[in-house]
Amino acid sequence: MRFTKQIAVIFGAGRGIGKAIATRLSSEGAKLIIADILIDEIEQVKQQILDTGGTVEAYTLDISDEKKSNQCIQKIFNKHKKIDILINTVGIVGPSSCPIENYDLKDFIQVINVNLTGAFIVSKAVIPIMKKLNYGRILHIASIAGKEGNPGMVGYTASKAALIGMVKGLGKELAETNITVNGVAPGLISSEMNSETDPEMLSYMVKKIPMKRPGTVDEVAALALWIVSEEASFNTGSIFDISGGRATY
Repeated sequence: MRFTKQIAVIFGAGRGIGKAIATRLSSEGAKLIIADILIDEIEQVKQQILDTGGTVEAYTLDISDEKKSNQCIQKIFNKHKKIDILINTVGIVGPSSCPIENYDLKDFIQVINVNLTGAFIVSKAVIPIMKKLNYGRILHIASIAGKEGNPGMVGYTASKAALIGMVKGLGKELAETNITVNGVAPGLISSEMNSETDPEMLSYMVKKIPMKRPGTVDEVAALALWIVSEEASFNTGSIFDISGGRATY
């Protein structure tokens, strides 16, 4: 029960990695606030956590909407008087197996808005709250694509590379506080998100993994929980790989 009495806010908890992290945090005692743009999915996760005896509130939210994201985080703080953990798992793939000359600007902008701008918005909103309490754990889900690049996915790759840079910069910016900012860079993970990825691209990704299999959302959740625990007190600005051996640096 590492997270008893802690308030954990999870964006993108409606499915996949976010859902797995939420359910595991609840099982270890955290009071959860979960948010997602997916209305039905976030309500299902809320009910699942309630059914297992957890404490949870749910919000429907587009993370790239600064006004609504700020209002959501302020509402949480007004009610609970603190936010101990912020986890952002929101992400979209965008076009895949798509050469840059065929990649529409509107698609590129959408991927950047969701994967990068949203991360900036919620980080900016929660950091003043954590500074007041002199404690916080912030975790963003990046991707191995941001470190090594995936061909035919210029928007996704660029957004995740920039997210990694933001994590490293914020980690150093807050290094003398008791707030850590870290990221996880998964390789291919079996989740609903990859249902939108071109099958040829998925095959390419699996072949790049020395273990020759995708990871699971539960494997990512196990790593994430340590990163946002009190034990992880000397790690900030770090990107933790979970890639079945694909990561080369």
